[in-house]
Amino acid sequence: MKLFMLKSLSLGLLTTAAMALSMTHAATQKDENIEVTPLQKITQQELAAIYVLSEVCPGLVKDHAKFEQGYAKLAQEYLPAENNAVSSLAKLSKEKKFKPILAEARTDAKKAGDAKNQEICQELTTYSK
Repeated sequence: MKLFMLKSLSLGLLTTAAMALSMTHAATQKDENIEVTPLQKITQQELAAIYVLSEVCPGLVKDHAKFEQGYAKLAQEYLPAENNAVSSLAKLSKEKKFKPILAEARTDAKKAGDAKNQEICQELTTYSK
């Protein structure tokens, strides 16, 4: 079940974020009151899955600059309280208690295969827009 959730997260993470961005942009175009739902608590597994994208994607995308922009935007959305979410994720990846979670995320990314990972990574290159 945990493996399925992480695979689903890695595939659905960017799609969900892109949809939320589109909905936010469309909503700001109207003069309506919008009910805002607070963000749910981010799990260590989600942060690990995001960090693993920084390891996997550079070898799978052509436009590294756009990937870096999309990755930075995604990381900042998950860690809005951090001044630099990318460096915060890098620091977290070195913490002893985070290493088993990160290892599991790496295994899940490996099991997903290059085709799925490339699809996710490619979506990140357009996420910065």
